[in-house]
Amino acid sequence: MKNEVRLIGGQWKRSKLPVTDRPGLRPTPDRVRETLFNWLGQDLTGWRVLDAFAGSGALGFEAASRGAGEVVLLERDAVLARSLTASKERLNAEALQVHATDALAWMAGAAHGRFDLVLLDPPFDAGLHAQATDLGQRLLKAGGWLYVESAAALQPPPGFEPHRDLKAGAVHAHLWRRAA
Repeated sequence: MKNEVRLIGGQWKRSKLPVTDRPGLRPTPDRVRETLFNWLGQDLTGWRVLDAFAGSGALGFEAASRGAGEVVLLERDAVLARSLTASKERLNAEALQVHATDALAWMAGAAHGRFDLVLLDPPFDAGLHAQATDLGQRLLKAGGWLYVESAAALQPPPGFEPHRDLKAGAVHAHLWRRAA
């Protein structure tokens, strides 16, 4: 079964991304994505963004659509990674890089302080939030943003200030900022 999500803003506004029916795949709802990018601002020109556990790629493509200079999408599922690569090519999204890899392993080996924004939306039932948050926060620059989706309300890690959060259906969305 194939569905789709529609990008909300930026140069690819209204473009569609396919959503393949895969275990644990739960694309970020439109309302949550719209709210997140209202919080961050619509212009992400030059930002370096990591979308770990990319799934449909909706969060990463939204960032690229709004001018992010580099967006790294990590997706372990080979079928989803191929779909992300096809969407990247269809939209000629040169700022996007797709890595078919385990997000935790990739983050563990990545350079610290590389990103302005790290997007974490691991499968809710996989028990990965604590480890993903720990690894993801290390990759942020001072003043960088950490976005986490979860099934329950979470507290920011030490050195981070809560910026905004919301609950929409089963999703708790958190945006935290690293202290400058």
